[in-house]
Amino acid sequence: MLKAKDIMTKEVITVYPDTEIIQAAHLLLDKHISGLPVVDKEGRLKGIICQSDLIAQQRKIPLPSFFILLDGTIPLTSSRHIEKEVKKMAAITVSEAMTADPITVDPETDLGDIATLMVKNSIHTLPVLDRGWLVGIIGKEDILRTLMSGKKK
Repeated sequence: MLKAKDIMTKEVITVYPDTEIIQAAHLLLDKHISGLPVVDKEGRLKGIICQSDLIAQQRKIPLPSFFILLDGTIPLTSSRHIEKEVKKMAAITVSEAMTADPITVDPETDLGDIATLMVKNSIHTLPVLDRGWLVGIIGKEDILRTLMSGKKK
């Protein structure tokens, strides 16, 4: 069975936490990729910024839900959650909009497990780490390419 190391892209385009959102958006569009690993100056993975993170900036401000009990209100959404969402919507740098601590795989992860992770977690890009270091990236396109190469014309 194929493994992450067999299908991953080894030349990974990355950004830093202080990269401006607009620069990350240009890279995603220009390179036709759905996600960019965010690394620190030493190259350690800090997060991932995806097209969906940038699209989320355009949504409406989430209004908190309340439950009324005996003329008192009880919030159903924490103010911390709402604050986090508003901060993400107003992000200027990648660190403000990225998903910190993303789901990752190692080079020996089976293709079936990779596909399951992507579908189950609704993600399009998986960083590949070897002993904590970024060695590749797998996108849904990599999996589709693998599936197509196995089909006969």
